[in-house]
Amino acid sequence: MKQFFVYLMASRRNGTLHAGVTSDMERRAWEHREGAVAGFTKEHGVKRLVWFQAFDDAESAIRREKQIKKWNRDWKKRLIEESNPDWHDLYPGLLGRPQGGSPPARG
Repeated sequence: MKQFFVYLMASRRNGTLHAGVTSDMERRAWEHREGAVAGFTKEHGVKRLVWFQAFDDAESAIRREKQIKKWNRDWKKRLIEESNPDWHDLYPGLLGRPQGGSPPARG
């Protein structure tokens, strides 16, 4: 079953925030990290995945993204800190590596 994700990216702890929605969290986080797509996140160095939530359908994910985009900054920070108090980059976990882990060895 296909999943959809709402996510928050940050430039750093308490830095610039960006909310988005995607059906491929790993690819989308990589695009932000690498600056592969021109726009707000590339211009502001928003590269750290700090929060995400999975949904079974696109409509629910889009509805949640719109809700979060309307929130004030303090509410977004609280949402992040409920599950990620130190604002760790969650991207390595998407790849099956622990936070701060090194890339898998290539054989």
